[in-house]
Amino acid sequence: MANVQIKDLDIVLGGVSILKSMNLEIQDGEFLVLLGPSGCGKSTLLHTIAGFNEVHEGSIHIGGRDVTWADPKDRDIGMVFQSYALYPTMNVERNMSFGLRVAGVPKAEIAKRVARAADMLHLQDLLHRRPSQLSGGQRQRVAIGRALVRDAKVFLFDEPLSNLDAKLRAELRRELKQLHKDLRTTMIYVTHDQVEAMTLASRIAVMRSGVIQQIDTPAEIYARPANMFVAGFLGSPSMNFVEGCLQRTNAGWCFASAGLHIPLDAYPFKSPPVHEQRCVLGVRPESIKLCEPAVAVHGQATVSLIEPMGSSQIVWLQVADHTLSVQLEAQASPALDSNVGVQVALGELSLFDAGTQERL
Repeated sequence: MANVQIKDLDIVLGGVSILKSMNLEIQDGEFLVLLGPSGCGKSTLLHTIAGFNEVHEGSIHIGGRDVTWADPKDRDIGMVFQSYALYPTMNVERNMSFGLRVAGVPKAEIAKRVARAADMLHLQDLLHRRPSQLSGGQRQRVAIGRALVRDAKVFLFDEPLSNLDAKLRAELRRELKQLHKDLRTTMIYVTHDQVEAMTLASRIAVMRSGVIQQIDTPAEIYARPANMFVAGFLGSPSMNFVEGCLQRTNAGWCFASAGLHIPLDAYPFKSPPVHEQRCVLGVRPESIKLCEPAVAVHGQATVSLIEPMGSSQIVWLQVADHTLSVQLEAQASPALDSNVGVQVALGELSLFDAGTQERL
């Protein structure tokens, strides 16, 4: 096992700056997920750690050793790609052991490592099959097994589940999480899928345009996003945003907007608020409750659309000129076009500056 340190890293590809002065430390044994939209630089960062990209400025250390200019084979890493990249003429056992055989590892040691990886990944009965005889999920297990047999200090995953259907993705997510629990090895995982990030990560680094916007535990990023980009990227449906302003009243600070009036006495402002400051309220769909219009706590709305989701439902509200999504239990039964009261969980709010979009 080993930690990974990235210091002042700049990556330039084809004359275009992809990563800019990046600093990141991945702790020994943690599962770090690099999350962001396509083109944000997350795969470039992973490939640079692996040694596939040349560093323009900065350094990379693995286990305290400077590997900035080391060959990929000398970095003590195991890599799992988005495509399975299996040798079609070799069976599972030969695919998994190929790198070890090239490296001259003794046959007994190879057999032991392959058996251990096959046991972890439930491949014991498939060792003599060729890739063409395997399902997509089985092929990806083999690709993961090929990395595991290296006994690497750090494992790198480049969107390994994106080619699988939803059911297989869920199964392999669970297996990867169990694998990390069993191995306790440092893992760095790239994805644009927020569900993968939330379920797998010890910490998430949310990236945008080559810059890490926030790095923290999944729970902290979800509850207290650093800016509107992070807030909107995590969550399905995404966080509701309502433009308004801060007002100082005799009862204290509040958020005011057309159709909404929300007290902010419990809100932990980073710096003292300013009267009439323009801002954006962020509230998750599950943090809104409906009540009778006569006892409306924070505003009134009209039910405009209902989306059944099985165990829950998404109810869309029209509040003055704002549209809000609310996540309710399936048993709740608001009527379309009915008037309802809106109650917001005051301890679960986010406020952002309307100009900078940073958290207030």
